[in-house]
Amino acid sequence: MGLGTGALPESPTSDREDSMSDLGRVLVLAGGLSHERDVSLRSGRRVADALRSVGVEVEQRDVDASLVDRLRDDPPDAVFPVLHGVTGEDGALRQVLDLYRVPYVGADAAACRTAFDKPVASTMVGAAGLCTPESVVLGHDTFRELGAAALMEAVIGQIGLPLVVKPARGGSALGASIVRSADELPSAMVNCYAYGPVALIERFIDGTEVAVTVVDTGDGPRALPAVEILPDSGFYDYEARYTAGATQFVVPARLDAAVAQACAEAAVTAHRALGLRDLSRSDLVVDPDGVPWFLEVNVAPGMTETSLVPLAAEAAGVELGVLCRDLLAAAAAR
Repeated sequence: MGLGTGALPESPTSDREDSMSDLGRVLVLAGGLSHERDVSLRSGRRVADALRSVGVEVEQRDVDASLVDRLRDDPPDAVFPVLHGVTGEDGALRQVLDLYRVPYVGADAAACRTAFDKPVASTMVGAAGLCTPESVVLGHDTFRELGAAALMEAVIGQIGLPLVVKPARGGSALGASIVRSADELPSAMVNCYAYGPVALIERFIDGTEVAVTVVDTGDGPRALPAVEILPDSGFYDYEARYTAGATQFVVPARLDAAVAQACAEAAVTAHRALGLRDLSRSDLVVDPDGVPWFLEVNVAPGMTETSLVPLAAEAAGVELGVLCRDLLAAAAAR
């Protein structure tokens, strides 16, 4: 099934000396207008620099009104989208790329829409056999109109404490909170709704937090070594993700071989169940019994200096530029 946590197998493009003529002109799209714009720009610079280091002709640009003219009049040979959050991961941009028949790295628009909606993705991944936390989904209008106090009491009664509140659609843990007492829930809900109209409230799973990257450069999806996440604050929130030194990472994660394999299989299962391709990153928690629980999946994972995909690639013994080049080659060959 192409599973494992070791070095990447040689891909169809890894055996040759790729040059600018092999891949043509590549466009790295980064920025956008989501809350994660700054992170996306950092990711874009990292990917563009990595590709240039292996001889790929790269242009990095933002997403603006001139993009459509560019795609129509002077289309690149392939696109590497690293836009995070809404429009970057909800399938909208990829739908535009499909309209102009421009190949790109990553899942298609339909799969992105499914994966970006955390409750929907969790349901599909659960149906594929993975463990997912018990959860409740509440829209802001329902929460306000039907009585916030009563609903919060009912949620705690069903799920228990502690629990996690986060936007149903979004990334980088923006608007996410761990709630350990009933008094903390109202402010957590307000914070969540500041980033989206629907809240996902789920049981907190205590354990070892890991992220597992899945890549497919043409020979089937394969898991890279799991990255263990140890935020100094105890919660892997936005600041912990993108502030240098705020989180410690261990790669490969300190897991028994059987548990590491289970995490790899879980990430590949999620990748397949959601119809993803090329690249994804699943966030998991391993409970004290060694069981991995699926939390969410990222179809355009971060590529910054503190991001997890580059760490996993390094642990697998592959340069980031080589990985990005091979992903682009696979996309261009479709």
